[in-house]
Amino acid sequence: MNEIGEELRSTRETTGISLEEASNDLKIKTLILENIEAGNIGCFKDIFALKDYIYNYAKYLGLNPDKITDEFNEYLFEYTSKIPVKDIEKAVREQAKEREENRISSPYTKTPTKYRKTNLLLVYLIIGVLVILAIIWSVKQITINNESTNVISYVK
Repeated sequence: MNEIGEELRSTRETTGISLEEASNDLKIKTLILENIEAGNIGCFKDIFALKDYIYNYAKYLGLNPDKITDEFNEYLFEYTSKIPVKDIEKAVREQAKEREENRISSPYTKTPTKYRKTNLLLVYLIIGVLVILAIIWSVKQITINNESTNVISYVK
């Protein structure tokens, strides 16, 4: 990132454009342009906005904006690919937990809880046992003294 910022700074100084003039023309705060030229990526919350600033700044200075953006993407890939996957997953879980804690809800807007797999398994098990008991009971009703009945007898 420092190389990109240095290239932008040297091009600006070579063309004789002041930082304030570039800021006014691009309608970007001077502090943002200073941070881009210094390579301070940590000052930006939104990487996509930063990429847009770099693209517009490079285009304004007459550089190839696609080449500068590609260099920024390569830097960003190298920077982010060094972060362990476990740390990324942990950060995502923490953000989701934070969003859930900060969410305002009422009994009318809460989403219904979904049944867990264990609850469904228990329901299926109970239904299975009841079906088996019904089958055993019906077989027992058909057989009398271990003999199956063939004739329907009438009660007088």
